[in-house]
Amino acid sequence: MSIEDKMTINERRKYLRKMQERYLQADRTSRGLLLDEMEAVTGLHRKSLVRLMKGNLTRQPRGRQRGHVYGPEVDGALRVIAESTDYICAERLTPNLTWLAKHLAAHGELTVTSQLLEQLERISVSSVQRILTHIRQDEPRLPRPGPKQRNRLLRDVPMKRIPWQEQEPGHFETDLVHHCGPTASGEYLHTIQMVDVATGWSERAAALGRSFLAMKDGFSRILTRLPFPVLEFHPDNGSEFFNQHLMRFWQRLTPRPQISRSRPYNKNDNRFVEQKNSTLVRSYLGYDRLDTVAQALAVNELYDKMWLYYNFFQPVMRLAEKTWIREEGQPSRVKRRFD
Repeated sequence: MSIEDKMTINERRKYLRKMQERYLQADRTSRGLLLDEMEAVTGLHRKSLVRLMKGNLTRQPRGRQRGHVYGPEVDGALRVIAESTDYICAERLTPNLTWLAKHLAAHGELTVTSQLLEQLERISVSSVQRILTHIRQDEPRLPRPGPKQRNRLLRDVPMKRIPWQEQEPGHFETDLVHHCGPTASGEYLHTIQMVDVATGWSERAAALGRSFLAMKDGFSRILTRLPFPVLEFHPDNGSEFFNQHLMRFWQRLTPRPQISRSRPYNKNDNRFVEQKNSTLVRSYLGYDRLDTVAQALAVNELYDKMWLYYNFFQPVMRLAEKTWIREEGQPSRVKRRFD
């Protein structure tokens, strides 16, 4: 029975109440035929139907409703802690709640009690996930980009997705974030962001405009402090990445990196860097227009501090295993295990 054809509990009980009168008045052979019909209609096991036919089909009201285990004090503490760690996921946040609460309390950002610390110590990942879901509801979403013109240089660059199982550092997803505000006219600031798939190492640099010199300076700033070489350069299909000058720049590097690109209109091919565009760029700079040299210098100073903080002090949780679970009559789901 498909999901669309399944009855709700109330619909099933209403149907069974109508069948119960016929069932109780029928002989043994007729009861067997009625059970066959009810089994096909409701999807219930035959033994369950026999028990239901002999009992009271009126649903009893629930005697006790589930209450809230954690009150507003825990919600408020999680809001402050989550904001201080840039809204990392519940799986990474939960094991660190207690010491983060004490640390924030020592700096006057949070008021803690022994009861609150005890609750933060025992709260489950699922409970933290539910609370964080409500906290994140007001976060703005990134706008969908429009279509882009085809570039002839793209013909020789393979389309692919860097596998999440990649073990070797150096395979970088790359993207460009526009700080143009409501209009894309004129010169304005861009953020070049690179994220390594294997380690989660992230790099950012601000560039004023998208000229070759601006992009070259931004990439040079990143390459000088990388702890390992770039083995693969994987951006989207933008002309700021695929032009003759910048292609020569990458080909002159030693070792020469492999160049690949994501499929057009498939943002999930660059899923790691797209997620960081929100958490590590937009959450700091927002959507306002930035178009001056002073702003570019200030943003690069900010990115220098973020480079130290996110690459050396933020915990990273890497996907270790992904299993598809398929059950008959149920939609497929993915079970993920993290290191």
